Amino acid sequence: MSKTTHTPRVLFQSDSFPSSLLVKCQKLAYYFLHMSTTIKTAELIRRRIAEIPVGEPFTPTAFLEYGTRASVDQTLSRLIKAGSIERVTRGVFVRPEVSRHVGKVSPSPLKVAEAIARTTGATVQVHGAEAARRLELTTQVPTQPVYYTSGPSKRIRVGKMEIRLQHVCQRKLALAGRPAGLALAALWYLGKSEVTPALIEKIRRKLSSTEFEVLKSATSAMPAWMSDALFRHERTMRHA
Repeated sequence: MSKTTHTPRVLFQSDSFPSSLLVKCQKLAYYFLHMSTTIKTAELIRRRIAEIPVGEPFTPTAFLEYGTRASVDQTLSRLIKAGSIERVTRGVFVRPEVSRHVGKVSPSPLKVAEAIARTTGATVQVHGAEAARRLELTTQVPTQPVYYTSGPSKRIRVGKMEIRLQHVCQRKLALAGRPAGLALAALWYLGKSEVTPALIEKIRRKLSSTEFEVLKSATSAMPAWMSDALFRHERTMRHA
């Protein structure tokens, strides 16, 4: 008896497969791959946002390691619609903070300014007028939140409030973010005629001994009249 040879049946031949159906299959495969990537990006962003304290402003640049700018923006837009986050101003978002006494609490102008500055690596410092008020060197209260920055000057609208970033030279931003930097900003603002040994003594009493020493060590960031005032104060203290 002769053996019967069975030829395998060809289930798929690319040359006989309709090109239109092949294109549809490719598009479908791309769609599912894209959806998988999008879902992964969205989940990573949600997890990261959950780690950010309530009321702490953030920007899309914090999530660019998880996906493209378009996918990040899309995820943030969906989270806004879901009520998980809110837009503070253009490009700045926050997990809303709610107080049982006053309702929703807006982030401080300084935190908003710092969030915007982080997108470009810029430095932000409290304006000298506000610094002088905080140190009780003046009773004047600024009518608008203004901050020094190493970045470009700009105005930011947050609801009915306007925040202004004012570009200044780098040495006016020395010690930014610490009490000694606040004192330095106040000295720049008050100017040569106001900065006397007596005023330096007021600042010394407001700062911790460590912060006052930090301020004194920053003479390279000071004009001559400012470092001279610190020197005269030091000499007065030695002879007191």
